[in-house]
Amino acid sequence: MKFKSQWMLGAFVTLSIAVISAGVWNGLANAQHKTDNGPVPFSDAELENLSHANSLSSAFRTASNRVLPAVVTIQTEVEQHRVMNRQQQIPEAFRNDPFLRRFFENMPEQKAPGRRQQGMGSGVIIDESGIILTNNHVVQNGDKVTVKLHDGREFEATEVTSDPKTDLAIVKIENAGNLPYARLGDSNAMSIGDWVIAVGAPFRLQKSVTAGIISGKSRVIGINDREEYLQTDAAINPGNSGGPLVNLAGDVIGINTAISSTSGGYQGIGFAIPVNLAKWVVEQLQEHGEVKRAYLGVLIREVNSSIANQLGIEKVEGALVTELKSGGPAAKAGLEVGDVILEFAKQKISQPSDLQRVVERSSIGSNQQMKIVRDGKTQLLTVAIEALPTDFTVADFQDQNSTELTDLGLTVDELTATAADQLGLSSKEGVLITAVENGSIAESAGIETGEVISKVGRTDIDSVATLKKVLNELESANGLVLTIRNQQGSRIIYLGQ
Repeated sequence: MKFKSQWMLGAFVTLSIAVISAGVWNGLANAQHKTDNGPVPFSDAELENLSHANSLSSAFRTASNRVLPAVVTIQTEVEQHRVMNRQQQIPEAFRNDPFLRRFFENMPEQKAPGRRQQGMGSGVIIDESGIILTNNHVVQNGDKVTVKLHDGREFEATEVTSDPKTDLAIVKIENAGNLPYARLGDSNAMSIGDWVIAVGAPFRLQKSVTAGIISGKSRVIGINDREEYLQTDAAINPGNSGGPLVNLAGDVIGINTAISSTSGGYQGIGFAIPVNLAKWVVEQLQEHGEVKRAYLGVLIREVNSSIANQLGIEKVEGALVTELKSGGPAAKAGLEVGDVILEFAKQKISQPSDLQRVVERSSIGSNQQMKIVRDGKTQLLTVAIEALPTDFTVADFQDQNSTELTDLGLTVDELTATAADQLGLSSKEGVLITAVENGSIAESAGIETGEVISKVGRTDIDSVATLKKVLNELESANGLVLTIRNQQGSRIIYLGQ
């Protein structure tokens, strides 16, 4: 019995251990099963990637927190008046009474108050005293401009100064205390692919932030006189105008201005005015109340490969001088039509917009050096910088006998011996093409600036006057046959349907 009892006890213990072991195993199996159905643990590589993503998210958050307190909403009210004629000014009860009506007959026309039209945009505080940078089109013609701060307070602007050529404006408010302001960065330091954040009030949704990258630089889109936009895919919509485009440090690198859209809303391309241009405009507006620009007195165009070959330029760069204003700074300095400007004030000129930018920001009254190419040789000229006349227009160049042939999309001038030599032309006969309009019939036919029209049909062209006479006599609806000449020789071009 003792043995049996021991066996039974051993069996019980063994069985108990087995049961317990089975229970433990089943529990572990269940635990393992639950783990398999739960979140998969991160690998070291995944944790590292997640850390990088969180770092970028943190950078966006930090940049937003730095600039948001300085971003404002701007509401512009425009009073729409209607003109009351004399009949409308006479009280209705008196209009049919000849005796009473005569008392109102000599009254001047008056404006009756109409409804107010409201517009909404954004801006950014750039000085703690209450100086706000925005777009000119946000505040333009506003009878009342109201600024709403990040903390909800509202102030009516006490002063608005603007520069329509760049679409920039300064709005001032008073008695707001020391305000948070944004730091202005360096737009030249931004590269394509850099992260940026657009801040503003799109569709009246204040304190909105969108992120994207710089997708292009020095864009010219044809909406303002002075353009060198930063292009971004950060969402910019109506109401964002005037708000800041900032880098990941929270520094303003642009002022949101325009979108490319067929629907009126965001479609992936937005444009911002570079802050380096805005800094100069702000300085001018604060010092003078307007922007004072310098000028050379030239008409210029880009250099293509054909022009570069003809003028003996190794690279396709610079700005080709197509016309000179008589008595202008460039003419006084000895610049000539056909010269190519490669450098100005020791800054490289890759395209015409580079020259315009550096010239107009030069100190008025200063002397600046130009590096040019003439007859295939490099020369240095010194020009005395003058202020751009307030009434200066392209029409000031008309004393050069330049003629615009609008139907063809061409601008022509007399072919001088100097210009012919610079273009490498053996013959001095014909008229010089100084401009070709984009999208014109002439451009479609492959006509280029710097070429010469030597014949129209079978008639030799020896002057602009002859060209105009021949064109007037011909039935242009039937098409025109032009003989075009350049350094490589002559070719026939047909312009017609």
